[in-house]
Amino acid sequence: MSTQENVQIVKDFFAAMGRGDKQGLLAISAEDIEWIIPGEWPLAGTHRGHAGLADLLEKASDTVETSYPAPFEFVAQGDRVLVVGFATGRVKATNRTFDDDWVFAITVRNGKVTNIREYIDTLALARACDL
Repeated sequence: MSTQENVQIVKDFFAAMGRGDKQGLLAISAEDIEWIIPGEWPLAGTHRGHAGLADLLEKASDTVETSYPAPFEFVAQGDRVLVVGFATGRVKATNRTFDDDWVFAITVRNGKVTNIREYIDTLALARACDL
């Protein structure tokens, strides 16, 4: 696939995430997707496969409310797409808010998202979780 097609797939992935469209996310993700979230907070860890993605989405829905007020920047080369953005949110258990500048490094192969590695403000998220 072309770099432009890969960027569109990532845009579609984020759009589905923003709509809370679990089936859309699973459809655009490889069956062996791997999503790595760093840090010491409830969503951290390596989430694998459609089952891991579904569990992560459920846990995220139960744990945080997040909005993405700024437009994303997409930087792509081959099958790699970097997405740069900013989010604000609230951890439901503590009612504490957070600001998060982030970068997602995403790999797309054969029209599917195969790997996501988040680079996030883990300290802000841990503080919001009261850890």
